[in-house]
Amino acid sequence: MDSRTSDDGSSIRRRRQCPSCQRRFTTIETASLSVVKRSGATEPFSRTKIANGVRKACQGRPVSEDDLALLAQKVEENLRTAGSAEIDAGDIGLAILGPLRELDEVAYLRFASVYQAFDSLDDFESAIRTLRAERAETAAGTPQAAAVTTAEG
Repeated sequence: MDSRTSDDGSSIRRRRQCPSCQRRFTTIETASLSVVKRSGATEPFSRTKIANGVRKACQGRPVSEDDLALLAQKVEENLRTAGSAEIDAGDIGLAILGPLRELDEVAYLRFASVYQAFDSLDDFESAIRTLRAERAETAAGTPQAAAVTTAEG
């Protein structure tokens, strides 16, 4: 009779009617998402684990619990759009990097340094160079940046 997606997109609420007795009832459908650990064991996906994993990288940064919850939601949405019921734990780390970079660059560097196993200062310098280049590209694409460049040039 009626279908609605939940606010976070993780489930569908359906209002149904029995064809025999005409009674109405509600079902909630969710797609299970499993994480395949390095050991080969599987466990259910958990947004809480995402938030907890990123919380340490965000320590001392202006990142709220709501920000962490939204980041975990974005990560889950990105993983669900891949369409697979099982996801490698490593893919989750990769899925965290993009939203975390948008949220806070310092927290991103902290997380990336552990996740990508930075071995030296060169690894940090390379990551910072990449961030600066991406920021410059973004700034160059904005109308304000173009106007400043034209006025100076």
